[in-house]
Amino acid sequence: MAHKLVIVESPAKARTIGGYLGQGYVVESSIGHIRDLPQSAADTPAKIKDKPWGRLAVDVDNGFEPYYVVPRDKKSHISKLKTLLKDADELYLATDEDREGEAIAWHLLDELKPKKDIPVKRMVFHEITKQAILDAAEHPRELDMDLVEAQEARRILDRLYGYEVSPVLWKKVMSGLSAGRVQSVATRLVVDRERERMAFRVASYWDLEGTFDAGADKEPRMFPGKLHSIDGARVAGGSDFGADGLLKSTKGERVHLDRAAAEGLVAALSDTSFDVRSVEAKPYRRSPYAPFRTTTLQQEASRKLGMSASVTMSVAQRLYENGFITYMRTDSTTLSGGAVEAARTQVRELYGAEYLPDTPRTYTSKVKNAQEAHEAIRPAGDSFRTPAQTGLSGDQFRLYELIWMRTVASQMKDAVGQSVSMRIGGAAADGRDVVFSSSGRVITFHGFLKAYVEGTEGGKRSDDDQVPLPDLHDGDRVAAASLAANGHETKPPARYTEATLIKELEDREIGRPSTYASIIGTILNRGYVYKKGTALVPAWLAFSVTRLLEEHFPRQVSYEFTASMEDVLDEIAGGRKDLESELGEFYFGSESVVGLKPLVDGLGDIDARELATFPVGGADSGIHLRVGRYGPYLEGPDDDGTPFARRANVPDDLPPDELTIDRAKELLANPAGEEIRLGVHPESGLEVVAKNGRYGPYVTEVLPEDAPKSAKPRTGSLFKSMSLDTVTLDDAVKLLSLPRVVGVAEDGEEITAQNGRYGPYLKKGTDSRSLTSEDQLLTIGLDEALRIYAQPKQRGRAAAAAPLKELGNDPVSGQPVVVKAGRFGEYVTDGEYNATLRKEDSVESITIERAAELLAERRAKGPAKKAAKKGAKKAATKKTTAKKATTKKAAATKTTTKKAAAKRS
Repeated sequence: MAHKLVIVESPAKARTIGGYLGQGYVVESSIGHIRDLPQSAADTPAKIKDKPWGRLAVDVDNGFEPYYVVPRDKKSHISKLKTLLKDADELYLATDEDREGEAIAWHLLDELKPKKDIPVKRMVFHEITKQAILDAAEHPRELDMDLVEAQEARRILDRLYGYEVSPVLWKKVMSGLSAGRVQSVATRLVVDRERERMAFRVASYWDLEGTFDAGADKEPRMFPGKLHSIDGARVAGGSDFGADGLLKSTKGERVHLDRAAAEGLVAALSDTSFDVRSVEAKPYRRSPYAPFRTTTLQQEASRKLGMSASVTMSVAQRLYENGFITYMRTDSTTLSGGAVEAARTQVRELYGAEYLPDTPRTYTSKVKNAQEAHEAIRPAGDSFRTPAQTGLSGDQFRLYELIWMRTVASQMKDAVGQSVSMRIGGAAADGRDVVFSSSGRVITFHGFLKAYVEGTEGGKRSDDDQVPLPDLHDGDRVAAASLAANGHETKPPARYTEATLIKELEDREIGRPSTYASIIGTILNRGYVYKKGTALVPAWLAFSVTRLLEEHFPRQVSYEFTASMEDVLDEIAGGRKDLESELGEFYFGSESVVGLKPLVDGLGDIDARELATFPVGGADSGIHLRVGRYGPYLEGPDDDGTPFARRANVPDDLPPDELTIDRAKELLANPAGEEIRLGVHPESGLEVVAKNGRYGPYVTEVLPEDAPKSAKPRTGSLFKSMSLDTVTLDDAVKLLSLPRVVGVAEDGEEITAQNGRYGPYLKKGTDSRSLTSEDQLLTIGLDEALRIYAQPKQRGRAAAAAPLKELGNDPVSGQPVVVKAGRFGEYVTDGEYNATLRKEDSVESITIERAAELLAERRAKGPAKKAAKKGAKKAATKKTTAKKATTKKAAATKTTTKKAAAKRS
């Protein structure tokens, strides 16, 4: 029976939309991207492998033509979609209405290749409500090839950058690293902030704070004041000092008080009577915040709800797919007419007509190249459900409530009130004229603040804070109820949090807002950055990578260039610039610009050791930090002064700015932090050392400096009966012999003795048997092993171990999340997905928020890939350039999809 086939990205969306469209429609998901550039050599088509550009899968010599392949785990799904298309009389491509969604739609069209007599329609919507879906089905459009080309340009650009620069990192820093056009710049931002903190010098300063008494007839009677000036010269505060700890040069004189001076001034003011020198009142007015776009939602969810960017987007995706909010990847703050009316209706019903402005408020985005055709993130539908009416719970409820409050507040009146600034002066006993300042604010009409107050960071005053001051006038007398001297120290620039890094990237116009969550996820997952609380801390590895990029790829990692590339890509999207010529300049260069390819080819010798070496406490300290294959370590002189004779590991959780010269000396002096040399292995000739590692003490061989990158030293965990203080070379040699071959059974299977996470055991093929003690690993013989295997193996699983910790319900799945011990370490699970704890996590410190973040990242990767069947053929398509009659690309209908005449490899 003929039907209309509708293809969306996700199964959840397919279920919801299928229910709205009803009979006559078959709604199926593509399960994300169905085609991409090959991710490995195994996926690369054989016919391009021998090409100079084969590993890129982009023909840089022929117009930067990409070669796409269908991933092995998607081939069966493509076959399913083709089967469904055979019985369809129309095809609706209903992927998201953004560049990525448009590209997925084009790939679907190009891969499915519907017959000429089947109409192909592009179905778009920004909310999943019944009316919106029915309207979208009634009013489809054609594929927007400008958006497709814009996404493709980004994909090719990122491919060239990653595949050319990453191998340089593998050779000169560490294998397995990655570079990315925006990822590397985001890492540099975090590193630069840590450099500022490392160079920062603390300054101490003192001031006076007082409580003043306005008299029994005033309300409030008591009010605060802070020392402002002495004899007309301003008292120095934190903002008057530079990063070097010295006072900045300013037009006016600054008085820098130390403790003695501050306490002396308190004593000199003990009998002083004060009078009001000036009162300045100004009207206070605060307009509502614009409705959320992607980045402001991520920032506010971080500040108010403690959600990471990835968790925020995961929860928002669920809300969108289930019809609660509009599309969550948008840079627009525009609201539709129906949404404005819905918000105004709720203002009237919930807060009263006095909170409703006479005319609707309109907002335009300040984001460069914002796509105003999209809407802001808001509750779905033409009438909004209050949070209580949704039936949601957990983080879905909390995020929906945040979006709902912000949207409703955006259509409310301004908050108004009065700000007052007051100066209070008096003469000290020594004749100095001392002035205190006091500032206050009173809100007389809360307006939108009744519904929503934006979160703040760094101790900033929130918009609804009120500090009332008494009604005083010039010349009025007041008394000092108390005066106190307070000491302060300047603070280094705050580390980025996810919220502030997103704001910084957006302010610098680096990358696209919709990609920030994945970028932050990447630099965390790659180990360039880790979290300490909510702060983003760069690993020493990030310092090495950033140094290499700054020295050898300065243009590619510059903030200005990365921002300008977004303009170029938007110009390509608008048909105002040519993709081929812009990619050509980026990759090959021009008369005025050195391209990426010449930079990579002309690198010459790079001193990898120098890149990975950072002096601690200055170049003459004699102590260096080195970034090694197994993590950062210190080298310093021994007790006799021999240079670099002593080594010590640097704790994983020690931020770079806290590695002072004193801390470095402490680590070098601490035996637990250094390698204990045991001697030379009698067989391998390699030096054997004992160390304290993340999973406990162990012994290992030290590979020579010129060892291949692929070489791995033998290691062995110490037995429970051993310690670093008592372990000997003989012990180490025995430990390094594990796993040990015990012998060969009658059936030809080899039996080995191994030490695992859950204790010692024997292994014969896939059959494992536990041993009773670790000593048996070194002593058990073949006869005893065979007797153990002759015993019947206990069938069935042992009772599941109890969870190590219960955390609460996951905000996305709603299922309880627990911490468990697994074969490869501790992990969190909601019963559907498992996520291994990272090195900065521990069972004791992990929270439900952090667990939800790990699960969201795991969930975003999709189900675990199944092993492909041997002999599976690889398919690729080569995109050919769409011919342009004018600067406008051809509309991609069935007969004009010449952008890629899908060539099979």
